Amino acid sequence: MTTPSTTPTAVLEFLHDTSFDDLPAEAVAAAHRWLLDLLGVAAAGTTTDLSAIIRSHVVEHFAAGGRSASLLFDGRPVSPAGAALANGMTIDSIDAHDGHNLTKGHTGCHQLPALLALAQAEGEMDTKSFVAALVVGYEFATRAGIALHASACDYHTSGAWGAVGCAGLGARVLGLDHERTFEALGIAEYHGPRSQMMRVIDHPTMLKDGSGWGAMAGVSAAYLAADGFTGAPAVTVNDPALDHLWSDLGSHWIIGDQYYKPHPVCRWAQPAVEAALTLRRTHDITGSDVERVEVATFHEAARLATALPATTEHAQYSLPFPVAAALVRGRLGSEEITTGLLDDDIRSLSTRVVITEDEVHNDEFPARRFARVTLQLRDGRRLTSEDTEPRGDPRGELAVGDDEVRMKFRELAGPVLGSDRAAEIEGAVDTLLDTGLQPLLAQILPTP
Repeated sequence: MTTPSTTPTAVLEFLHDTSFDDLPAEAVAAAHRWLLDLLGVAAAGTTTDLSAIIRSHVVEHFAAGGRSASLLFDGRPVSPAGAALANGMTIDSIDAHDGHNLTKGHTGCHQLPALLALAQAEGEMDTKSFVAALVVGYEFATRAGIALHASACDYHTSGAWGAVGCAGLGARVLGLDHERTFEALGIAEYHGPRSQMMRVIDHPTMLKDGSGWGAMAGVSAAYLAADGFTGAPAVTVNDPALDHLWSDLGSHWIIGDQYYKPHPVCRWAQPAVEAALTLRRTHDITGSDVERVEVATFHEAARLATALPATTEHAQYSLPFPVAAALVRGRLGSEEITTGLLDDDIRSLSTRVVITEDEVHNDEFPARRFARVTLQLRDGRRLTSEDTEPRGDPRGELAVGDDEVRMKFRELAGPVLGSDRAAEIEGAVDTLLDTGLQPLLAQILPTP
């Protein structure tokens, strides 16, 4: 095997050679933030039917062999690929994890499950190596996502490019040379789920964002390459026309560009949710005061049209329902998109949400996401919001502080794990560099 001359050697060097000491403090802080946030989402995710089904599936069909890894907050041993699959889907089952505007998707929900699986399967990893690998995974996978959407004609789920990122992580953890890393990336890009995102926007199901499948494909690709399996060149990494997307590796830390999600629904619905909540607070109204809701937004958000969700997947990929829930309850948390499905007041108002496209908002997507909400009140008043963006962007007035991230973790993890265990996990993340990985792993990957 000969690596083609178009292979970006600098990219492979970054993937393998970046150490903890190369990371700026901001990247390390971001890794801690997203680790805590992802674990809170995963804890909540274990309560979903999706997570229960996929965990049972991997126990039966991805049994542990010579190498094994564990299921998050479950502990049963399965193969590394099976753990990456189930843990990725468990996180993805609650749509509240970090994302990136230009990928039109999410990074951590496949990189963390792959890294945990690989770290367990290959033996104990020291803490600094774990943090460095997580940061490198974000840097590599996010750029792969931007590259995929710059080079492929369809809008693919996060698992499509996440597979390439997970293969890169696998190559790093397994210590593959550049030649076999090149093969791993090619295998992952070819075998990764080139799934069309808008299909599950129009018809929400447990398929979600393909993240678990991408994690599985990426982990498998790394092990296949280690055994000598070959793959076609990964276009996302090797196309010279995309070199500019990789040129700032090591100088611009893209893990700091991820957005935070305050609400457990599609990011596209969150501008309308924020606008509705602002109107509710500013004018001291409740859902019972509202006769009709008009939402002007961008095309992709307008496709989130399910008004009466039958499942949490429907609710998470809806715009009318979360807007109605926010107006009725004054908040939008995991309860609203699970047990809230049966709330008659929310369901009634959801059928009175009308969505239209705004061309200015269309022009801004995907770099920015806007919505404008008008409430027709029963007393005859019409209240209209400003053009609103979702909270949680990485910088500026829409950014949120660590206190809110912690509160969200507690709200998601506490009811599932108990407040004491949730506090232990939060403390273990905070002191990760001082106390090591084991206190954290003991809490999130318990022995069954």
